[in-house]
Parts: sequence; C-alpha cells; structure tokens
Amino acid sequence: MPERQTKATQQRHERMLTELLKLPGNDRCADCPTKNPRWASYSLGVFLCVRCAGLHRKMGTHISRVKSISMDQWTPEQIDNIRQQGGNAKVNSVINPHPEQHPLPLADDDNERYIFELLVPATTEDSMPFTEPWKNTSA
Repeated sequence: MPERQTKATQQRHERMLTELLKLPGNDRCADCPTKNPRWASYSLGVFLCVRCAGLHRKMGTHISRVKSISMDQWTPEQIDNIRQQGGNAKVNSVINPHPEQHPLPLADDDNERYIFELLVPATTEDSMPFTEPWKNTSA
C-alpha cells in the first residue's frame, strides 16, 4: 500500500495537475464536451469529467486508470505520465485521428459507446473484435 502523503505534497501535486489543465484541450473532458474536468486517466494521459471517469473505470484498469484530481493521492510518476502523453488534444489526435468520422458525443447515452469503440481497440494488443459492454446481452 502506498505511503500516506503529507498535505503539502498532496497540494503540490494538485497544483501540478491544475497547471496541466491549463494546456490547450484540457479545459474540457477528453470524451465529451463537458467543461472543467476534475478527473484524469493517468494511464492514458487525459482529463475527464466525472461521468466519463466512471465509464473509464467500468472498462477496467487494464484499459484506463482513473483518479480524482483533488480527492486522490497522486505520485510524481502518474503526473509525469499525463505530461508526457501530451494531454487531451494530443491523445485524442492519436486515438481518434478522424474526428469527423467519430465526433465527440453530444448525448450522454452515446458516451459509453464512443469511449468503448475508440479506447478498447486502441489499448488492446490483438485486434480481435470486442464485445459491446454497453449493450445488455442478458435475456
């Protein structure tokens, strides 16, 4: 279990994340048009709104590791990973190189499909078709 951080360390890490939020594209959720995201996937290097953060968690930690910017403890390595990935605009340009073909969803109901369609194939090594977990398959 990670060591407990001092309040000063936590505040320093939160300030570092807040600075990263000021970079172009990070003022909105990476997966929807919601302003002022307060969550982040440190494994993917993007900032998220609370709803999309929940969807990322639903995918599993093998796809996306999510933390609150202010409520969770961060390590310098996790913050550096976000910095190195380049933020929302850069990551989205890699995961979704043709946004005209896969525009950000405007309706909440489409968020889950958008996230799973783009992230699951982009983060898995094999290209086998994946299931659509947003669809209820139980009869």
